[in-house]
Amino acid sequence: MAHVLNPRADEILDKEFKVLNHGFIRLVDYMGGDESIVQAARVSYGKGTKTVSEDRTLIRYLMRHQHTTPFEMVEFKFHVKLPIFVARQWIRHRTANVNEYSGRYSIMPEEFYVPDESVIKFQNRSNKQGRDSEEVPPEVRKRVLEILLEEQKSAFTGYQEMLENNIARELARINLPLSLYTQWYWKIDLHNLFHFLKLRMDKHAQYEIRVYAEKMAEIVKTVVPIAYEAFEDYVLNAVTFSKQELIVLQKYLPDNIDENEIENIGFSKYEKAEFFDKLKKISHL
Repeated sequence: MAHVLNPRADEILDKEFKVLNHGFIRLVDYMGGDESIVQAARVSYGKGTKTVSEDRTLIRYLMRHQHTTPFEMVEFKFHVKLPIFVARQWIRHRTANVNEYSGRYSIMPEEFYVPDESVIKFQNRSNKQGRDSEEVPPEVRKRVLEILLEEQKSAFTGYQEMLENNIARELARINLPLSLYTQWYWKIDLHNLFHFLKLRMDKHAQYEIRVYAEKMAEIVKTVVPIAYEAFEDYVLNAVTFSKQELIVLQKYLPDNIDENEIENIGFSKYEKAEFFDKLKKISHL
């Protein structure tokens, strides 16, 4: 099997994509591209499939039917600079390899996340972990920023004083707030990266991690455009229904759907056939 060259990835390698006030994402290394997914799939399918389907059709089939292992053949290594509170959410995705900047060995830089006034919101009344859409009065937003800046400055001044008195770095750092920036290298395969993006690009995800996910999605789309298109169509912008929900939908579906009416949807012949199979399944619940 030949090594897959990926000029699209090479074009953005080591390019710094800014996120938030001090953060960034860089693609520092990668392995493979859309071609790698096809190679892996055809090895497991056997020699005869090579001329059956073009790459795009095959990749879309794999995504549509949740054949995930070929996507694991593509890997990304990112260098990410992010606030500590974002990192603590991010690390919940345990399917990656991570190496983080250490405050035990290195002196932490004076760089803190300060939110833009536009993202300062009240607590959502129904969602215990989210923000409300109601606008916060300007004087309250101003005071929030004052509190954040004052406490960040105070904590870092104390940190510097302890360092100047030769207090161990591992102790001096312990009062530093979650708004301080950290950095890490984060390596993950494409299948698990898609799972991360699905969860963290969701409108209910916290804004500060969502903007990282959105920027990362731009990088992924550049490196594996065919796979990302399939991810958008079949995962990111798709929904699933429970059995109970399908029973409700069954009552409102027409008995027959004219195939001519869906010609402009963009279905391939395979997708169209699968769509009608799904409709038959619903009608026989």
